[in-house]
Amino acid sequence: MDNLEQQKYPIGKFQLPENISDQDITIHIKTIKNFPKKLKKLVENLSDEQLDTPYRKNGWKIRQLIHHIADSHMNAFVRFKLALTEENPIIKGYDEAKWAELQDSFSMDIDASLKILEGLHKRWAYELKSLTNREFEDTFFHPEQNKKITLKEQLVHYSWHCKHHFAHIETVIKEKNW
Repeated sequence: MDNLEQQKYPIGKFQLPENISDQDITIHIKTIKNFPKKLKKLVENLSDEQLDTPYRKNGWKIRQLIHHIADSHMNAFVRFKLALTEENPIIKGYDEAKWAELQDSFSMDIDASLKILEGLHKRWAYELKSLTNREFEDTFFHPEQNKKITLKEQLVHYSWHCKHHFAHIETVIKEKNW
């Protein structure tokens, strides 16, 4: 992996495991549950100048990453609920890069997104803990990927997503010695 790839994917690209055990599900739910607190602790003392530092050359600013995480996880939570209440619903995609360029993502204080993540992940983890193995097999259809995605697969992906963006921010903080 070259340096740019390492900066883009500090924990590696997402790879769906062949098998996802009950123990794996428990670990991924714990990641979802604990992520907002870990993220807040990581970024709470960063200045505006630091928040406006890109995580890599030509990459999003830390501020944009935090707002992106809130946007992405809100969409994921809605997709979970749709899959639990409808038969293989077709979900709506969105252009995350364009969302990251909107003013709320580009310049707004991060506090609102951190609060969204705190409440959202509390609800999400609560719902996830209540699901049966059969419910984790519920699906939604992702038109951009042209495939059905199970809730179990989506859980694994969003657990990775938490760690992926956390590593982006953590790497910048270490590199800059903040």
